[in-house]
Amino acid sequence: MEKKSIGVGLMGFGVIGSQVARVLLDRQEHISEQAGCPVVLRKIKVIEPDLGTPKAKAVDSELFTTDEDDFFNTPDMDIVIELIGGVNPALSYHERAIKLGKHIVTANKELIAKHGSQLMELAKLHNVSINYEAAVGGGIPLIAPLQKDLVANNIEGIYAIINGTTNYIITRMSSEDIDYPEALSEAQNLGYAEANPTKDIEGIDAAYKLAIMASLTMEIKISPDDIFCEGISKLESRDFRYASELGYAIKLLAIARHSNGFVEVHVYPAFVPDDSFLAKVDGVYNAVLVEGDLVGKVTFWGEGAGAKPTSSAVVANVIQAAKKIACGDTSYNYWKIKPGKRIKPMPEIINRYYIRMTINDKPGALASIAGVFGDCGISISTALQKEDNIEEKSAEVVIMTHPAVEEAMRAALDELNNLEVVKEINNFIRVEE
Repeated sequence: MEKKSIGVGLMGFGVIGSQVARVLLDRQEHISEQAGCPVVLRKIKVIEPDLGTPKAKAVDSELFTTDEDDFFNTPDMDIVIELIGGVNPALSYHERAIKLGKHIVTANKELIAKHGSQLMELAKLHNVSINYEAAVGGGIPLIAPLQKDLVANNIEGIYAIINGTTNYIITRMSSEDIDYPEALSEAQNLGYAEANPTKDIEGIDAAYKLAIMASLTMEIKISPDDIFCEGISKLESRDFRYASELGYAIKLLAIARHSNGFVEVHVYPAFVPDDSFLAKVDGVYNAVLVEGDLVGKVTFWGEGAGAKPTSSAVVANVIQAAKKIACGDTSYNYWKIKPGKRIKPMPEIINRYYIRMTINDKPGALASIAGVFGDCGISISTALQKEDNIEEKSAEVVIMTHPAVEEAMRAALDELNNLEVVKEINNFIRVEE
């Protein structure tokens, strides 16, 4: 008896969508063998301008439609791949597909981060799966190991370098001693950064991915709005020099961890020990360090973006979904949210801190600064006077603290800003040991 074929519909024909279509068509035999049944691309939903592109002309025109109803009325379509991006109209497409009993495969990090929980509930109601491996690490296998291989663990923490654009910029600032504007321009010229790079630079993209990982592993619903988010635009080349002198590298970290009954979720630049794994992740590469109570530390590393790596994850999800459909397996992975878990307020977190400031170079200045920290209950670990400006009678001072509560640190910074000997607080960076 011939096995039933699994029909696939694709929404979106941009850089990633066209690559996924190419893989589904060119490797149909291999994909079908892996799935254990024929997997057939039946329809591609596009917008009008897509039809004139060379990539579209290389595909059978009968597969294309610009009409939403025509797409969803395609017979024998079991899986919908959504690669449009953003929330609208993608959210309504997801809801329509799920209500029609179709399984979802997506790389849409913003949508899953913002609406994943409600979509999971809808999918559970209609007994279909939502597959989103490509939404977090691109081609890095991450979601599947968290759902399956590490399921015996309580996940205690996730520490991730999860945005290739910012990691490239940080790497260039560190290795070439250049400042942020020059490194950003270089990244844009090479195609690593968008013309408007705000979502990458300000940590928003990383926050989307962190929200997904935290919701999956921490048994709490996390939205991007719950995540304290700070980008890299305030970093200067001198911060990297001083970090190196002190035995650290600087990375934009996405962090989710359990902390005394709470869950912490943050995205911010941080000092990490320069002999650590994360310190050595350079260029456009991504890395995720997961801490489980049984397995200890496990790391995932690779290219987190690009058409080919992302298509690898998307098509793998298609194969996995097709396998389950073919054998009637309905053991789908939805987020497990436990009531009562709470997010730790940012003022209550505890870190060490690096502060770089410009001060008036005169007797007693450092003593006055130390007094402010002492009054706020903060102990200084290291204080270095780095550079003097004789003409302006100023000096640059770098301070590293012992662990302190964020609220106390903020109070100290406010007092320092009002201190006569302090000309400017140049930067303030958290330290993750």
